Amino acid sequence: MYYVQKRFEISAAHRLNLDYASKCGALHGHNWVITVHCRSRSLNANGMVIDFSHIKEKVASVLDHANLNDVLAGNPTAENIAFWIARQIGDTCYRVSVQESEGNCATWELDE
Repeated sequence: MYYVQKRFEISAAHRLNLDYASKCGALHGHNWVITVHCRSRSLNANGMVIDFSHIKEKVASVLDHANLNDVLAGNPTAENIAFWIARQIGDTCYRVSVQESEGNCATWELDE
């Protein structure tokens, strides 16, 4: 099994639709730190699990400097963002962590 990990940052805004009072209901931004984990039993024709630049392109081209409420269906929580990113990457992706600020990180992981 081959494993790769890509870490990068994006800047994006969101507001959360919550069933309780929270300052996060107002539009605000973060410098998000995203870590994508991919794996494969075999390498592609280029000798890779997936090209690191393709991981970043699939995510940053859509999310960087965006209002995440306009991009993601549903509530753009860190958890939902992690799941959305995993779906964009495809079958090789088995874990995504989304850190919205120091100390606040959500992770989606494939349940096998």
